[in-house]
Amino acid sequence: MIKEINRKCASGYLALVIIPVLNILDAWLFYKAVNAEYVAGIFLTVLSFIVILICYKGFFMVHPNQAKVLQLFGAYVGSVRETGLRWANPFYSKEAVSLRVRNFESEVLKVNDSSGNPIKIAAVVVWKVVDSAEAIFEVDDYESFVHIQSEAAVRNLATSYPYEIHDSDVQEGTIALRSDPQEIATKLQAEVQDRLDKAGMEVIEARISHLAYAEEIASAMLKRQQAQAIVAARRQIVDGAVGMVKMALDELKEQGVIELDDERKAAMVSNLLVVLCGEENAQPVLNTGSLYS
Repeated sequence: MIKEINRKCASGYLALVIIPVLNILDAWLFYKAVNAEYVAGIFLTVLSFIVILICYKGFFMVHPNQAKVLQLFGAYVGSVRETGLRWANPFYSKEAVSLRVRNFESEVLKVNDSSGNPIKIAAVVVWKVVDSAEAIFEVDDYESFVHIQSEAAVRNLATSYPYEIHDSDVQEGTIALRSDPQEIATKLQAEVQDRLDKAGMEVIEARISHLAYAEEIASAMLKRQQAQAIVAARRQIVDGAVGMVKMALDELKEQGVIELDDERKAAMVSNLLVVLCGEENAQPVLNTGSLYS
C-alpha cells in the first residue's frame, strides 16, 4: 500500500527570479560566442537555452486545502501541501487532489430491513481526503469509490436493523432505524469509514437523510401505527380513570361520607369508568329512590 510522503519543493518566487536571470546570462554568452565565432560555445549556449526553457515547466501552484501528487516517469515521488507558487523537477507529473470537505447524498435505495419489510433509505456522507497517495494510487476513481462504497454501507446497515420496534417483548436495548437515529448514524459512520480507509479517506459524518416504508406496505404500516397510537392512548386513559376511581373511593371512606358494600362499590366503579373512559358526554340519571332501588 502506497502511503503519502510529504515533499518540500523550492519556492516558485525564488525560481521566478533565478531562471530569467540564467536566461539573460545565456543570451549574453550566446552573443559573445557568435561574435567570437566560437562554434562549441554557440552549441553549448543553444543547448543551455533549451534546458532553461524546460525549467519553466517546473512551476506549479498549490491552492489552500489542496495537494499535488508528484510522479517521475510513473514512480511516486511525494506530495506537496505547501500552498503558493512552487517549483520542482520539470519532468515531474503533477496531479491535484482536493483536501476540502465534501458531502455526498446517496440515491434513495429500496432494501429489506432485518424483519424483511421493504423500506426506502438514503444517507448523507461528509468526507475528505487525508492521504493523497492512497486516493490516487489505491483506487481507480476515488470519488466514484466513495459513492459506491457509501451506498453499499447503507444497504448493509438497513438489512441489519429493523425499521421500528413493534413487539413489546423485544429485548431491551434493541436498536431500530427510526427510533435510534444517533446510534444508527454512529454505526453508519463506522461502516463507511471501514470501507474507505484503504483509499485514504476520512468520514466526518454520516446520517440517514430519508427513511420510509416502501409503497406496497406503507398503507398497512400506517394503519398499524395508528392502531398502536390508539391503544396507547386508551391505556393512558384507563390508567388515569382507575386512579381517579380509587382516589374517589378512598376519599369517601376516609371522610365517612357513605358506607358502600362490595356490590355498590362495583356499581360505582362501573359508572365512573364509563363516564371517564367514554368518548361521548355522559347523560346523568337521577335516582329518586333509595340507594338500593
